[in-house]
Order: sequence, then structure tokens, then C-alpha cells
Amino acid sequence: MTSERQQNPPRPGRVNGPGAALEATRKAVARVDGAAGVVLVEGISDRVALAALAARRGRDLDGERVVILPMGGVTAIANHLAPLLARTSRPVIAGLCDAAEAPVFERALTAAGLGPVGSRAEMAARGFFVCDADLESELIRALGVGGVFALLAAHDDDRAFATFGKQAVWRERPIEAQLHRFLRSSAARNLRYARLLVEALPDDRVPAPLDAALAAVGIG
Repeated sequence: MTSERQQNPPRPGRVNGPGAALEATRKAVARVDGAAGVVLVEGISDRVALAALAARRGRDLDGERVVILPMGGVTAIANHLAPLLARTSRPVIAGLCDAAEAPVFERALTAAGLGPVGSRAEMAARGFFVCDADLESELIRALGVGGVFALLAAHDDDRAFATFGKQAVWRERPIEAQLHRFLRSSAARNLRYARLLVEALPDDRVPAPLDAALAAVGIG
């Protein structure tokens, strides 16, 4: 059987595997100097989704000097917050995290002197927003199962999903859980659909945390 890696070989000069997250973080950090706004996110798929949403909202993040910084893990937030807050010309700082990671954000914001922060409402007041339960769950719920199925079919992934769903460990699970796991089952697929799902959403179905995180670093 031809593997996904064989079907989609790495592009020349492109970092793949575990090094991709480190490379994405390094590039984003290099652009922070002089940024007017910084959105702290856990990983690359969050950055891809927010960049896609900014594009469909007609925003030019480069022109606005807004950086979406994938931290390579939520526990790195303290390491990124401290230097941002110490800048003489401090950028507007926002963030996006999964529900399970919200307590880590709360503690980091409090420790950085932005607190006390002990609830989602207090996080939101400081420009940090929570996906319920995570990015993929928000996007699947917003587009709906039928919409996700249609998107998979449009990109020739419907058969792969059908095969995945026949696995004993998954075939009795709710369809939303199956879709969630399928989208996250490979890094390439996860990044691809982070963009495709956002682009497919009706304007009135965009998950509130994503819109709010971008609005927190808006040009207005």
C-alpha cells in the first residue's frame, strides 16, 4: 500500500516531522521584534486556521504587523509572555488554547502580572480565548457533520475516512469523534483541513474563539 508520505513527498526545503513545530516557532519569534500584535497559540494547526480566517476576513496580518506565534506546546506560554511583556514597545498580546489547557494559560497570565485570572471570562478580558474542546471540535461543530463529509469528498478523502471508520476501536464511536480523530491522524492532514474547514464555513458559523482572538489584535 502506498503511504501518505509517498503520495505527498516533502517539498524541497520544507521541514517535516517533529522539527516542523520548532521551525515554525523560530520563524514566528524572529518576526516578533517590531510586531504590533502577537497571538499565542499552541501549535501550527491553530496558526493555519487563524491565518485562513484572517484572509477570508480581508485582513493583511503582515501589513498590520500581527504575528501568530505557535508555541510548540501550551506549557511554553510563560517563556513567550515574559519577553513580550518586557518590551519597551509592548505589542497587543492575545491567545487561543484548548479547554484542557485553559488552566495553564490562567496560571501563566496570573504569574505574569496580568491577573488574577481564574476563569474563561477573565481570560477573555485579557484577550485570551478558549476552544471547546479544541480547534478541530470547534470547526467540526460549526460546519456540521454533513459539511465535513462534503469537504472530505471534495478532496478525495471520503474513502480514507470510510476505511478508518471500520477499525474496531472506532466503528462504535460517535461520528464526531471519528471525524476528530481522522483529521488529527496525520500532521499533513491536520494542517490541510485546518485551512479547508475554515474556508468552508459560512460567515455566521465561524467559531467565536477564533474570531475573538483575531479581533483582539485588530487594526481598529
